[in-house]
Order: sequence, then C-alpha cells, then structure tokens
Amino acid sequence: MQKVLDYIYEPDRQYQDVLIFLHELLTGTFGLQPVLRYRIPFYDQHSWICYLNPVRKKGIEIAFIRGNELSNSQGMLDARGRKQVAGIIFKEARSIPLEMLEEIILEAIWIDEQQYKLKKEKHTK
Repeated sequence: MQKVLDYIYEPDRQYQDVLIFLHELLTGTFGLQPVLRYRIPFYDQHSWICYLNPVRKKGIEIAFIRGNELSNSQGMLDARGRKQVAGIIFKEARSIPLEMLEEIILEAIWIDEQQYKLKKEKHTK
C-alpha cells in the first residue's frame, strides 16, 4: 500500500485531489486492496476490480477491468475503443457524482464476488 500512497502523494502530481478521493473511496468505503502495477494504482478483491489511470490533459480515469460486464445503467462508462475495460474520467474531486460511482463500484465488486471468487475457489481445490 505504501507504494500506492507514494504514487498518489508524489509532489506536483496532476489531479491529485481526484486520486486521493478515489483511493479513499476504494480502500475506505469498499475495502479494496491497493497494489501498484504497471506504475499505476490497481484495486483488488478476489481479482483486479479497477485502476486509476492518469489520462494526459484530461484527468484521472477510474477504469474497470471488466467494464464490458457492467450494466452501465448510469451511462457514465466509456470504453474508448477497448473491448473489455471501461472507465470514467474526472478532472476534479468535487465534480464526482458519488452515488452513481458507488453503484458502479458495487456492481463491479458483485461481479467479482459472483464469478471470479468461485473460479478462484475451484482452482485452489
């Protein structure tokens, strides 16, 4: 976790308020485990759930690994030409629609619980 915090609090980090807000939401509210992979923060439960991706001159994207499996009933997710991953880009923490984002995170966690926890348990038996 320290490597993730070092990344987030790096001096002059652009969109740092968004990174801090999303990190605290994912780890504090939802209890996801932060891991630095490919030099960016990923958040795991039984498998990879999402990651925080800096998008040059646009903001911070919270990208969901299995975005193609999410309902996107909120209409917020954008695949940006990707087949599996979908995300949302934020420039300011105060502009994040918390209730809708929480719904998306809960759905991603539910998919992880239902599908990927079971697969992991089958392989460990």
